[in-house]
Amino acid sequence: MTELLSSYLPIVVFIGISLVIGAALLVAPFIIAFKAPDSEKLSAYECGFNAFDDARMKFDIRFYLVAILFIIFDLEVAFLFPWAVSFDGIGWFGFWSMMIFLGILTVGFAYEWRKGALEWE
Repeated sequence: MTELLSSYLPIVVFIGISLVIGAALLVAPFIIAFKAPDSEKLSAYECGFNAFDDARMKFDIRFYLVAILFIIFDLEVAFLFPWAVSFDGIGWFGFWSMMIFLGILTVGFAYEWRKGALEWE
């Protein structure tokens, strides 16, 4: 029984040290921090500008379109890395299936480019 408890002793010590460090990091700002609030520090910060409009205002659709295009092409890269690593095991079928996937993405990219989705005015 004591051998079982002694094998868990490093884990208990690690948890204890991490709790002490965590508590110290939570308490230290309240003890050390310089407290001098003024109206500028307490005001809302929005990229250096004062809040002048409703937070629920409509955004241009191009912001969403660019975000969606980024996600699509980011996922393309996420599929390319495992494919490249396992290229030896997948053979020609895997190669041509990836070429079809990249071809579909290229056609989609060309369509978006032709429609002017990537241009800002």
